Amino acid sequence: GIRDVAPSRGLGDVYKRLIIYQFKMKKILSIVSCLILCTTIASAQVSINTLSKKEEKQGWQLLFNGKNLDGWTSVGKTTGPEKGWTIEDGILTVNKGGPQHGRDIITQKEFSEFDLYFEFRLTKAANSGLKYLFRKYEQGGWLGNEYQVLDDDFHPDAKAGRDGNRKTAALYDILPTEKKEMKATGEWNSARIVVKGSKVTHYLNGKKVVTYDRNSQTYRDAVGLSKFKDAKPLFGTVEKGHILLQDHQDEVSFRNIKIRDLSK
Repeated sequence: GIRDVAPSRGLGDVYKRLIIYQFKMKKILSIVSCLILCTTIASAQVSINTLSKKEEKQGWQLLFNGKNLDGWTSVGKTTGPEKGWTIEDGILTVNKGGPQHGRDIITQKEFSEFDLYFEFRLTKAANSGLKYLFRKYEQGGWLGNEYQVLDDDFHPDAKAGRDGNRKTAALYDILPTEKKEMKATGEWNSARIVVKGSKVTHYLNGKKVVTYDRNSQTYRDAVGLSKFKDAKPLFGTVEKGHILLQDHQDEVSFRNIKIRDLSK
């Protein structure tokens, strides 16, 4: 006759082992994912405010070391502000105004011809800027050509001036940008300024957006229509000056500020 065959007890064991194996694999995958994420974050942090070997050979120098304001000071002083600026996770932030207002900061060194790179992150309706060739004029006080840093969508200054010459990446109050691509508020934008001889170029996120010749009649005419028309010597034609980060009492962050001397 036909015998009854009892279910194999080994089948249950195999099923249990399979469940345990799946559980362990999920745990391993979770650990691996965590390690990958941590490594990615660590790599990103390491890349902030550092120079590659190629950049070092090319002569790049950090203007901000990611830790403190060494190399920076306040306008007309020998020390930097005691408040208004904070440094956290390698990011330099000018704080919201009020009692925390700390005023502008400038490099202790002056530069004449250079390639300057920095990254900035705006908050809603924020206003700041980076000035270069900044120095005290014979008439007009402390002045500098400004690469505007602004929330074009919500700050009222974007609608002031002429033809958009107060929007981000413009030569503030003098020359507007060409067509540009700007990241959303809260995201990082890259900026670059190249000064070689009398010619100056502004870049935003890798694209050329402003170019001008400080000795040209076009530039002179534009200055004549700006708030800097009475400066002496002619605004922007000084040989050298400091780099300035502006405290406009709005929260704006900076990182990866570096420069290459082109005068040599």
